[in-house]
Amino acid sequence: MSDFAARRVMMVDTQVRPSDVTKFPIIDAMLSVERENFVPSERREAAYVDGNLALSVGRVLLEPRTLAKMLDALNLQNDELVLDIGSGYGYSAAIIAHIAQAVVALEADEAMVADAQTVLSDAGADSVIMNAGPLEAGVAEHGPYDVITIQGGVEAVPVAIIDQLKEGGRIAALFMTGALGEVRIGRKIDGQMNWRLAFNASAPVLPGFSKARDFAL
Repeated sequence: MSDFAARRVMMVDTQVRPSDVTKFPIIDAMLSVERENFVPSERREAAYVDGNLALSVGRVLLEPRTLAKMLDALNLQNDELVLDIGSGYGYSAAIIAHIAQAVVALEADEAMVADAQTVLSDAGADSVIMNAGPLEAGVAEHGPYDVITIQGGVEAVPVAIIDQLKEGGRIAALFMTGALGEVRIGRKIDGQMNWRLAFNASAPVLPGFSKARDFAL
């Protein structure tokens, strides 16, 4: 077993399973996808740390526990189409692709998108379509989606994103209030989002997902 493979097993055994994530497809995906390939080359040695991993200024790869618990709470099915917003180098999309039918991944950083396409191809993640564009706009052309995941903090979920979710579909979002955050699972019922708390987590707020500020003169 390679050093990275051993670290992958340790990540699952010490970060994922103890967080009450037991669904086999999630465990299998996290044991299979080579996380070290989905981070900047200078961060490979840190790929399996217990915590968020910086990808660029203000952008992180969510800690393994957060991603696993998010997917567990969504209860993804193998016939579903997922929009993965803020995919970075494609790790979350590769994990989701092991579980769902297909993934539309969105990243604003075009250099990241180019790298992600290469890494995803090398990983055999053929059911992932990588897109470059503003995160808050989503990818309407491939929607509507059964599930939407947001790979970073939010203060609010833009209407454009909610509009791309099917009736009855689910969104996982990490709502930040200052330094504290909580992952909520939203279900679209009669065109409205109904949110429930899933667990606590933390991540920088993604560009385009801040609340509009009231400016006082």
